[in-house]
Amino acid sequence: MKNLAPERSDLDPIEIASIDEIRSLQLSRMKWSLAHAYDNVPMYKQRFDQAGVHPEELKTLSDLANFPFTVKSDLRDNYPFKLFAVPQNQIVRIHASSGTTGKPTVVGYTKNDISMWADMVARSLRASGTRSGDMVHVAYGYGLFTGGLGAHYGAERLGCTVVPVSGGMTERQVTLIDDFKPTTIMVTPSYMLNILEQFQQAGIDPRDSSLQVGVFGAEPWTDSLRREVEESFDMHAVDIYGLSEIMGPGVANECVETKDGLHLWEDHFYPEIIDPVSGDVKPEGEMGELVLTTLSKEGLPMLRYRTGDLTRLLPGTARSMRRLEKITGRSDDMIILRGVNLFPTQIEEHVLATPDLAPYFQIELSREGRMDSMTVLVETSNPSASQDERDAVGNTLQNTIKNTIGVSANIKVGSSGSVERSQGKARRVVDLRVD
Repeated sequence: MKNLAPERSDLDPIEIASIDEIRSLQLSRMKWSLAHAYDNVPMYKQRFDQAGVHPEELKTLSDLANFPFTVKSDLRDNYPFKLFAVPQNQIVRIHASSGTTGKPTVVGYTKNDISMWADMVARSLRASGTRSGDMVHVAYGYGLFTGGLGAHYGAERLGCTVVPVSGGMTERQVTLIDDFKPTTIMVTPSYMLNILEQFQQAGIDPRDSSLQVGVFGAEPWTDSLRREVEESFDMHAVDIYGLSEIMGPGVANECVETKDGLHLWEDHFYPEIIDPVSGDVKPEGEMGELVLTTLSKEGLPMLRYRTGDLTRLLPGTARSMRRLEKITGRSDDMIILRGVNLFPTQIEEHVLATPDLAPYFQIELSREGRMDSMTVLVETSNPSASQDERDAVGNTLQNTIKNTIGVSANIKVGSSGSVERSQGKARRVVDLRVD
């Protein structure tokens, strides 16, 4: 793979500023953000007053722990625009979640918010190894989902040529990559596997493609999947992190030269790690739930927002700003099966490490009497495999899961193409249990 590390002179000065400079900027911006929310969003004023705290009482960054959390249900309870902190005529863009489990969560952006977002995605792309003048193939979905337009504006801000393909129509994705020769692709990791499969079906060697960088986000993924993609394409695969409530993609990003966690852009977002049960702030370096506070957002300030993502804070390496350990699970993704806690990414690790299995899987949870059971649907990578051979590889995976995770799983090894394919975010878990 090509060395794509950016020159130090190309970085924003704040990326390599001293820790004292970064903390001073954070404190100044945090004071503004708390006051902005308190003065303009009725929910925050009510919450602060109930908790007996006021923005003027924030003297140090650690004082933030005295302020109440914001959670996802707050956005639904204040649907659609009650959390906006500016008049409606200052909101230039609205995004929203799918709303598949109820009312969507709605987020709004001012002109300055959109510009800051573009800057952060541009910074993330540069950290990934993309440069001005490169061509970027955007295969995130466009629309109310923040991925497509967030990636698009950031790539344009960096000075790239953007191909706004969106998701789906995988055969066309491969044709355009083969014909247009982009150097960077922005896509969910599960859908990148579909693109890889289509390359192979089209008889095109993915290692001969023009792609040098894959920027993968919108769902947890593992280092095993990174190795699968990097070896198949001879390209760098880096992680981008974001969520619509905070901004969208570009809150944090891996640096191509280290790939050792995601540098959080701390000039605009302040992180805390809390105990998911007690809500207490945990010491730096300990695992817990990520909580983020926006420091510069005008349209929708988010104060101590509980992301549900499980990670830890680590010191900076390629940049001064702190890193998030690669997020491989969410508190609400955790499966509790007969007293054992597990995440879909743990299953992914073992599927990718098992010979003769394709890199696709889905977990089905069911209930037999009072006992929960888990079935892992996988598929063979050998189209000519006999049933006995499929059973053997299934037994291997079953034993591995039992010995490493500590749960018994039923394994169904299907034929090629039998596991549901992602056209965007993968549906990793199907819960068939009836309470």
